[in-house]
Amino acid sequence: MSDQPVLHVKGRVLVGPEDVRDELWVVGGRVSFDRPAGARDVRTVEGWALPGLVDAHCHVGLGAEGPVDAETAEKQALTDREAGTLLLRDAGSPSDTRWIDDREDLPKIIRAGRHIARTRRYIRNYAWEIEPEDLVAYVAREARRGDGWVKLVGDWIDRDLGDLAPCWPREAARAAIEEAHRLGARVTAHCFAENSLRDLVEAGIDCIEHATGLTEDLIPLFAERGVAIVPTLVNIATFPRLAAGGDTKYPRWSAHMRRLHERRYDTVRGAYDAGIPVFVGTDAGGSLPHGLVAAEVAELVRAGIPRVEALAATSWTAREWLGRPGLEEGAPADLVVYDEDPRADVGVLAAPRRVVVDGNVYS
Repeated sequence: MSDQPVLHVKGRVLVGPEDVRDELWVVGGRVSFDRPAGARDVRTVEGWALPGLVDAHCHVGLGAEGPVDAETAEKQALTDREAGTLLLRDAGSPSDTRWIDDREDLPKIIRAGRHIARTRRYIRNYAWEIEPEDLVAYVAREARRGDGWVKLVGDWIDRDLGDLAPCWPREAARAAIEEAHRLGARVTAHCFAENSLRDLVEAGIDCIEHATGLTEDLIPLFAERGVAIVPTLVNIATFPRLAAGGDTKYPRWSAHMRRLHERRYDTVRGAYDAGIPVFVGTDAGGSLPHGLVAAEVAELVRAGIPRVEALAATSWTAREWLGRPGLEEGAPADLVVYDEDPRADVGVLAAPRRVVVDGNVYS
């Protein structure tokens, strides 16, 4: 052990929102709360330390036109690392990013395979586009390819209707979700509108992305079933611009998108108040840049979620939800160090002093 490089993190280590310690040690890339005997070449980092932040909805390997090359995917992952985001739930990507798992300098990724959408009912080149009779088979395929998650497109614009509409019949969704659960995977779905939600929740879905259509009559159902939401408010901020682009051809859809945007903060606060689990996700990739976690946490606070709870939604509780350790004895040393207490001001998250990945320190 004496020949291994050792990192000493001291100041205030936020193991949990109320569990604050004075120091931790990193030996061989792992967390220890005991000073190693005979340690040499000790490097010290001081400040307020948090577990590496979580973006529970992003897309590494995805660009505006579809899959991107490995160099671009690497830049996306590095941007997240620089922002202190060290655990990513990749909520759908057509690219194979398994090579990232071999890189000790990049964030860890939990993959949901590729999006599964209805034919001509999603962004071109993003998803498998299929019909309901094939949904179970494709969900099984992506459950085997992913890391415990599958991503459905629950609703999208129906061009004949001129508005958002559900993509899957209730029984098709139920059979597909049951198959994913049989294979040990959880299921989440992209949902903007109101009328896609009840069928998916009653079919047993585990999470809803965006959830802008969540209404007062649906909130108790979500709370009863323990269905989490990932609001991606930094993405919902783009709705007015999207709506403006559809005013001429799809005025009904444009008006709907504006209404969803206008009540976005009330929607999120209502969900939180009812006990629905709310987690941080940015929808980075596609049209949005990576590295936006600090902005999303600030949006949750703006919506009325208390600062410490918003912080937990990208750190302690988010990691527990995804089945990954935080700052625990023997856990991989993935952490972020700040100059000030992020519990007092979540704006601190935008300026990490040091980022530590598997014990390796980055400025």
